[in-house]
Amino acid sequence: MVKMINKKDCTGCHACYNICPQNCISMQSDNEGFRYPIIDMDKCIDCGLCDRVCPVLNLEKIQNKPHAYACINKDETIRIKSSSGGIFTLVAEIVIDNGGVVFGVGFNENFEVEHRYIETKEELEKLRGSKYVQSRIGDTFKQAKTFLRQGRKVLFTGTPCQIGGLKSYLGQIYDNLICIDIVCHGVPSPDVWHKYIEYREEKVGLPTQRIAFRSKNEGWKRFSVSFLFKNNIEYQKTLDKDYFMKAFLKNICLRPSCYECNFKSLNRQSDITLADFWGIWNVLPEMDDDKGTSLIFVNSDIGKSMIKQIRHKIIYKEVNIEEAVKYNSAAIKSVAYNTKRVDFFNHLNDYSFDRLVMKYCSDKLLIRLKRKVKFIVRVILIKTGLLRIAKVILGK
Repeated sequence: MVKMINKKDCTGCHACYNICPQNCISMQSDNEGFRYPIIDMDKCIDCGLCDRVCPVLNLEKIQNKPHAYACINKDETIRIKSSSGGIFTLVAEIVIDNGGVVFGVGFNENFEVEHRYIETKEELEKLRGSKYVQSRIGDTFKQAKTFLRQGRKVLFTGTPCQIGGLKSYLGQIYDNLICIDIVCHGVPSPDVWHKYIEYREEKVGLPTQRIAFRSKNEGWKRFSVSFLFKNNIEYQKTLDKDYFMKAFLKNICLRPSCYECNFKSLNRQSDITLADFWGIWNVLPEMDDDKGTSLIFVNSDIGKSMIKQIRHKIIYKEVNIEEAVKYNSAAIKSVAYNTKRVDFFNHLNDYSFDRLVMKYCSDKLLIRLKRKVKFIVRVILIKTGLLRIAKVILGK
């Protein structure tokens, strides 16, 4: 490990791996499937760059005044293919139109999640949409630096800790760099994801040809996980019924650093922050058609410039940032630690995936009944038009 950081604090951002002049740092998976830097001491020259580049050891405090907006891409086709409002695509297209390079997250041939770069609009499909797995950064920080030094525009997207790692690795300000981060719930283990793919393929006896985490076939609010197998057999379940999403939302398979994240803040290192605008039905109900609305934070002058360039292609309205994050607390608050987490990982290979999740992620009967009653009451209120009246009476 990097000398001065505890394993529980390491985000796996790959900054130390990318900066090592001796290439003596490798990112190796632990018993939970998360990658950590391991130093080959026979090659190490004790230069200290790994410690100095670590964004956790050298946490940067940002002093800015972000502005928040509800946004929708006017292109319905792109919006439906996107996780929320389709804003990433518009920013990426501007960068590509100017001869730039876009870094983001995609699946490889084995449906592992990794960072990569693209240079054409046709390739944007590979990076569009959420992937609820920690991505492998690899050498992309080095690649981004090369493009920046060539004078090309670079758009780099990732989690807040990955943007922190990139900025720390670069060590200087580049006017041709645009960074987009996300409001991150936490990153699940690649090993858990791999086991889930195996489980799904075993159920149908066929290999996978396409995966989507955020299918909107049943709406944006109740998005679905979709697997398309060979011979076009499809599995699709909403987030409350899919086993992987249950484990993810129960916080049972996340990286240890996610439970005390150092990057939860409204003051971010990125130029633009993207999120789902949960609660849009309360804040701006006229912008809620259940097809996806983005919440964006504009954090810098570069971010302002990019939004200005796409504003003719979006429906947008500024909102109070404090009001907006009431419905998406992941922007400023780490997830709660799941006390069953250790047992979940200890038995990851002992049970089938469905049994594993049912054993460690199922709610007690009383909690399930309360949730069901609450859902039924809400549906009745919506259908009778009484929901808004009830909120006024309750002062919400």
